[in-house]
Amino acid sequence: MGSEVFCVITESHWISVPRSDSDLLRGWAEPILLAAISKHSLASLVPLEAILFDIDGTLCDSDPIHHYAFREMLQEVGFNGGIPITEEFFIQNISGKQNEHLCRTLLPDWDLQRARKFFVDKRSHVSKVNFNKLLASEQLEPVKGLKKLCKWIEDQGLKRGAVTNAPRPNGELILSILNLSNFFETLVIGEECGRAKPFPDPYLTAFKGLELSNKHAFVFEDSVSGVKAGVAVGMPVVGVATRNPEKLRLDAGASFVIKDFDDLKLRNALENLERKA
Repeated sequence: MGSEVFCVITESHWISVPRSDSDLLRGWAEPILLAAISKHSLASLVPLEAILFDIDGTLCDSDPIHHYAFREMLQEVGFNGGIPITEEFFIQNISGKQNEHLCRTLLPDWDLQRARKFFVDKRSHVSKVNFNKLLASEQLEPVKGLKKLCKWIEDQGLKRGAVTNAPRPNGELILSILNLSNFFETLVIGEECGRAKPFPDPYLTAFKGLELSNKHAFVFEDSVSGVKAGVAVGMPVVGVATRNPEKLRLDAGASFVIKDFDDLKLRNALENLERKA
């Protein structure tokens, strides 16, 4: 990416931010402070070279499965007095969050190493419900219009990558169930990067792996943390409204929000890109 400089807004002021990977990774301690970055239009991406996707909640609505798993494991350790967490609590406090955040917010009284191990070993903690079988038994369906969009991406010869905060086994399993394992050229796992979303590291890793520039790519994201991560690297983000309220995504910096991949707003944006190419 060189040493190019671009501008962002924080509160009411424009500031310049170094564009090199090292400066980005060193300097952005709290991407939440940069949530007011100016929104980018897809029309500015010509020629479009790549489209990136989050996995959970974007390619399919897997949140109910994760809610069930977290509800079981937290209830087992007496969280909230043993009262099961609600779907609303899961969406607001757990969905899309990285393990370090969950350690601090859900288990603040635990020794940090113990809390980390609890979430890292989530799959073993949920052995009673057998996450893999639960996931498969739900027969996850892709978000409406995804198959058609993937065909369009292939026809356009675009690069594609999946970028997720989910553990690698979960991400790979979902892609397999959706028959998308061979569609994506790269799979980036947030916890395998320096920092997970909402930090920009996972998308910087995807750019490097696909040899991309933020000037010619955009991403689909359903979570606020994911939107912030995409915006943090100066890339347009299309919010997917499977669960989180549309306003939360827009406030985080999404260019626009769609209900699914058949949404007329997306169709018009892609047709506009084709005309300008």
